[in-house]
Amino acid sequence: MLVYDSSGRPKISVSLSNSGGTMIVFLPGNNTPPSSNYATLDHRGNHPVLDFDDSTDESAEFSGILPNQYGGGGVTVYLHYSMTSATSGNVDWDVSFERIGDQQLDIDSDSFATAKSVDDTTVPSTTGNVDVVSISFSDGSDMDSVAAGELFRIRVTRDASEDTASGDAELHAVEIREQ
Repeated sequence: MLVYDSSGRPKISVSLSNSGGTMIVFLPGNNTPPSSNYATLDHRGNHPVLDFDDSTDESAEFSGILPNQYGGGGVTVYLHYSMTSATSGNVDWDVSFERIGDQQLDIDSDSFATAKSVDDTTVPSTTGNVDVVSISFSDGSDMDSVAAGELFRIRVTRDASEDTASGDAELHAVEIREQ
């Protein structure tokens, strides 16, 4: 079910299915930015996006609950993105999980697991074309041991210090599928 906030922006949408199906989708309006070096909310045409700089590593963070139907086989995170101006070069993305759970984490400080990366992805040759990249996470420490039914956060970072694409990278959606 799609829910809208007071300004008409879509909030989190959840679709539960069998193994391999989409479990969670985070949209730009779901971002809870970190205190510094955060991606900024923008629009590309009428599409909300999060802009990630080309000169500073910037992040976006999203909170969710791993569906009870999660079978424990790991997840794949799909990043749907476009570029503001780049038509050449590559972009690097890092993704990490933080388990909050039931009395698992003192939330007074961050505790994200080691990030996994998708590096050297050639950007689309037309600005505004949406590309999709994926990163697989094994169940367990890869995803900070988040279990079914537990609260968690996911952090998406553009590793601008390592990629070669100029201009902003525009994040359209973060999709989490069960493996």
